[in-house]
Amino acid sequence: MTETNKALDDGYAVSIYQALRRLQQAAEVHAKRLSRYGGMTPLQLLILQTLAVRDQLTASQLSRCVSLSAATLSGVLERLEGRGLVSRTRDEQDRRRHWLRLEPAGRAALAEAPSLLPAHVLERFAELEEWQRHALLAGLLRAADLFEAPEEEE
Repeated sequence: MTETNKALDDGYAVSIYQALRRLQQAAEVHAKRLSRYGGMTPLQLLILQTLAVRDQLTASQLSRCVSLSAATLSGVLERLEGRGLVSRTRDEQDRRRHWLRLEPAGRAALAEAPSLLPAHVLERFAELEEWQRHALLAGLLRAADLFEAPEEEE
């Protein structure tokens, strides 16, 4: 790699990291607001919203939907279940499988909860052209894909 290419690569790396850091900081500030206002973390809200849309999921399906490890998801689910917002039901055909469902109290909590995204972000997003909304979402999803660790070759 030439020095020019390395400088270019370093420049992109710094710019990408700075943009990611700004997003991270904004998300952390909003997460604190959500916790103070709604008493739930953004992750808990995301789980409740996912269950509201999908009706019922297994823990492994939900962990893929919300990008959490099984161990981390388990702890969050215990807290939500303890508050009566989510329930686990054993599958009648496969006793090893448990279905997660949103309880009426969870639906009520969602109805009262603030948005996962700040209002000003939603307003600005709505003002974009449709192609810009699609491009922004596609870019964010692609960036997330780029950060996934490559699978180990066997």
